[in-house]
Amino acid sequence: MPRGTMALASAFVTYVIRPSKTCWSKVNPTKTCSLFNNFTKKALSHPLFSGRCFLVCAMTTSSFFGLAILLFLTLHPDTVYAAPSEGVEITYGSVIKLMHERTKFRLHSHNVPYGSGSGQQSVTSFPNVDDANSYWIVRPEADTYVKPGDNIKSGSVIRLQHMRTRKWLHSHLHASPISGNLEVSCFGDDGNSDTGDYWRIEIVGSGKTWRQDQRIRLLHVDTSGYLHTHDKKFSRIAIGQQEVCGVREKRADNVWLAAEGVYLPTNESKAAV
Repeated sequence: MPRGTMALASAFVTYVIRPSKTCWSKVNPTKTCSLFNNFTKKALSHPLFSGRCFLVCAMTTSSFFGLAILLFLTLHPDTVYAAPSEGVEITYGSVIKLMHERTKFRLHSHNVPYGSGSGQQSVTSFPNVDDANSYWIVRPEADTYVKPGDNIKSGSVIRLQHMRTRKWLHSHLHASPISGNLEVSCFGDDGNSDTGDYWRIEIVGSGKTWRQDQRIRLLHVDTSGYLHTHDKKFSRIAIGQQEVCGVREKRADNVWLAAEGVYLPTNESKAAV
């Protein structure tokens, strides 16, 4: 299979929630748990959210139709929203793609360093929908008491962790390689994060909590730069991908939308059931 095809085929991401070491499955719980445990044994060494056993799985599938079917067959119905409709709340612990409203490119990263500036892992925006390197886990700021499934209010400070490489969406005063704005990179790991990873969510309009159909801006706390991308593309480190940077102006073209992803239901909706 060509390398490009393999990259597009690796767009399957899901959460497996294992409270009290229980793995939910509609088909065969023992067989399903064994599959996930064998495939993701290494991931189990990274506990998320105060020791709760949340496992992030990346598996290969040929389409998002396959993703929806596999979620339906293997996960308890109260665990996730696999194909959220408009208006679904985005909660802490959800795995999402962020789409730039104007260009329709997705926020993206891969294990390739910048050749200038900080030399940290590069962040770009990517044109194709089905690429696993565009998934981000929505986390709270460090040392904050929130739970997976808690909703995210406008003005909240969040972190975005790149699912594939475990690094945090980061910014600082280094110049971005194409436009000379604020560089945006990926940095750190599960146990290494600082205030350079903090982004304040600003909901555009009157919404109070982040929902999938709402337009948002992400303001970097340390530099006061808004997360931004534009039409200028890389010609070397990421051919055909757009630069992502921080700009200090609140502009019409630094607006983003939550797109594809796996959304944890809100704790309020679970309590109501």
